[in-house]
Amino acid sequence: MRLFRILTFVLILPLVSRGDTTAEFRAMLDHYYDEYATLFPVDAAINGDQDPRLARIWQDDISADHRAKVIAWCDRYLGALAHTARAELGPSDRISYDILMWELTTRRDGTRHFLHLLPVNQFESPTLTFAQMASGAYIHPFRTAADYRDFLSVAAGYSTWVDTAIANLREGVRKGVVSPRVLMERVLVQLDPLIVDDPATNILFGPLQNLPDTIAEPERARLQREYGDAVRQVMIPAYRRLRDFIRDEYLSQARETAGWNVLPGGKEAYAWLVRWQTTTDLRPDEIHAIGLREVARIEGEMSAVQAKVGFHGTLTEFLNFVATDSRFTPFKTDAEVLDAYRAIEGRVMKAVPRFFGRMPRTRFEIRETEKFRAASASAEYIAGTADGSRPGIFYVPIVDPTTFRTPRMEDLFLHEAIPGHHFQLSLALENPDLPRFRRFESSNAFVEGWALYSESLGAELGLYSDPYQYLGMLLGDMHRAVRLVVDTGIHSLGWSRQQALAYGAAHEGGSPETQAAEVERYMAWPGQALGYKIGQIRIRDLRDRAQRAQGAAFNLAAFHDEILREGAMPLAVLDAHMTDWLRR
Repeated sequence: MRLFRILTFVLILPLVSRGDTTAEFRAMLDHYYDEYATLFPVDAAINGDQDPRLARIWQDDISADHRAKVIAWCDRYLGALAHTARAELGPSDRISYDILMWELTTRRDGTRHFLHLLPVNQFESPTLTFAQMASGAYIHPFRTAADYRDFLSVAAGYSTWVDTAIANLREGVRKGVVSPRVLMERVLVQLDPLIVDDPATNILFGPLQNLPDTIAEPERARLQREYGDAVRQVMIPAYRRLRDFIRDEYLSQARETAGWNVLPGGKEAYAWLVRWQTTTDLRPDEIHAIGLREVARIEGEMSAVQAKVGFHGTLTEFLNFVATDSRFTPFKTDAEVLDAYRAIEGRVMKAVPRFFGRMPRTRFEIRETEKFRAASASAEYIAGTADGSRPGIFYVPIVDPTTFRTPRMEDLFLHEAIPGHHFQLSLALENPDLPRFRRFESSNAFVEGWALYSESLGAELGLYSDPYQYLGMLLGDMHRAVRLVVDTGIHSLGWSRQQALAYGAAHEGGSPETQAAEVERYMAWPGQALGYKIGQIRIRDLRDRAQRAQGAAFNLAAFHDEILREGAMPLAVLDAHMTDWLRR
């Protein structure tokens, strides 16, 4: 494999301390991103980087060696920034400087915590990412014989990662840092189908089931043999080793509690995750209070919709009615669901030119989520590529079209598709003026905050004329507000799983059991669910500030263009950038 150039600290310092500061700074950013992609190739590919040099690498990012490399990498580039004259840079380069300073400082701080001792869960885990890649329906291409053989290298790296994960889980047991039992029971259910030697049911055989016709014999026969051997001798054994370890050794040591607050160093680790995921300095108790206020505000708006449609009863009864009444399940076929989404697309696209001066060139498609994963999938957006080889795709999971409910359709489209993720991610990927690390930037609070803010644009874009669709937007907003309360409740205030289930049901409707998947998501991935609402609130505050400052001269399209022009960034950097824009 051709390795990226690795720049040493000795080489970086002269680079940024003489000559043309701007040119030298941008060259340093290119080297920085090359090293990032080498250290985190799977993350880079998920974020849309199609560099073929990444296609053979699986990141063993939980090993001691990898963590040491990350620390040295952060120190090297923090040193480079210290020798860069920020004041001599232009506005966009100063944003790059600030983003890099925030990310390096925060990422380095994160290496002090125990995240590597909890490498496996049921929601966001390399065990799931690898299976998706191996299925042939995710980020790794399976178009040529070389693509197939590249993935054999990825599989070998994943097998090594599994052994590291088992060693780390054992270390976690010794240190009292273990996962909740209920999450590990969910993991076992996920692993069992991946150790079955049956091409008809095990998705690891997926690429063999879909060998491209462009691969001719006898190459097809060789690939069938080589790839089949790798599935049976590398991939399945790796999953079996992990399954057996969790079942036979780890499960008995798992805990009954829900939150990280009970773990040694858990409060400090959670506080770091809150900072990483929200890109703010907000404390967990401050976020909890914001969530309580938002829940109360949204309940007031829901009650107004209930009064408008003339429903008599409590708000809980009204929400249960919307969640169960057959009038909200009008579809008979999968095609009808997809056509309904395409009709929403048509209405939105007629309106967006009034709200955006810049729109992406990247093609957009609506597709049904593959049946093998539809039952456990949510609506999602997968970014396209800047070269046009892959469109941006809004995936809709349809298990049974006769049970597909309508009230959340419009706000989900705005969030996952247009103008949410498709606009924000595509415009960044297409922008040649941004350095590569910013084109592929995935700052959680910005990316998800923009998508949630996009849901609130529905009425302005000509949607939500049906009060039940407006209620759907409020249900989505409530869901993200509840997350602020429940995530911090679990990990900072010591809430039990049952307390979290009850709170979610009380404010979103349904029984506590219907909240299980969401609550267990927060248990498995602390802090991530906070980014949506915190980001949305910050963007809405920036819009209000701009309207007050500019008065009648305020132009919403210009505001949106400026928010998206520079790509995703930490919220503190966004705030400074938009303040500077208003001043200019």
